[in-house]
Amino acid sequence: MAEKSHTSIQYEKELQDIKENLLYEGALVEQAIQYAMKSLLERDSDLARDVIAADDRINELDEKIEEKCIRLLALRQPAAKDLRFITTAIKVNGHLERIGDMAVNIARRAVTLNEVPPVKPYVDLPRMADITREMVRESLDALVKEDHELADAVREKDEKVDNLNEQIFRELLTFMMEDPKTIHRSLLITQISKNLERISDHAESIAKMVIYMVTGKNVRHQGSAGDSEK
Repeated sequence: MAEKSHTSIQYEKELQDIKENLLYEGALVEQAIQYAMKSLLERDSDLARDVIAADDRINELDEKIEEKCIRLLALRQPAAKDLRFITTAIKVNGHLERIGDMAVNIARRAVTLNEVPPVKPYVDLPRMADITREMVRESLDALVKEDHELADAVREKDEKVDNLNEQIFRELLTFMMEDPKTIHRSLLITQISKNLERISDHAESIAKMVIYMVTGKNVRHQGSAGDSEK
């Protein structure tokens, strides 16, 4: 068997580098979600500010990955499977950057909420955060492993997050109606819940792109996996 050319080896290294950078960016945004929620639950505003400051690193990585992808497209002219992966990676990269922004939004609201008495114990928000972090991690695993079944499993979790978001809103609406003094705090909590719901939407979008990349089946305009089967 003939040895691979230096150009071929370098090309594969560049593809692997993009995958590793995406996983690293995913780890950073997953950590941002975790720390933003921890700052709220433990009333640690310094940690929230750390999350806000760390977003610069995610933004830098976003630009780095995009440049690497564009460079490969321009210089290597990839075809078929590699072309689908690189174009998908560019889109996934954008979703990860937006997830980082959602974590910052949560951290900023945590700073405000930490200065006032809690409306109620935080029970459903941590559950939402755990699911969304799993969705982000698993959607990227599905991308790197080209595992469309794992991507389908990610899509199924989106409905759980939607249900928790609705449950939190209904509960806080009751608090606001019974005591107008809770309105501002309740609205901030609903905004945190909405940001978590949006994170799950971004993770689901990544999963849908993985399914298209691997199978050629376009499910981008479908709802969650559970919805699409109804």
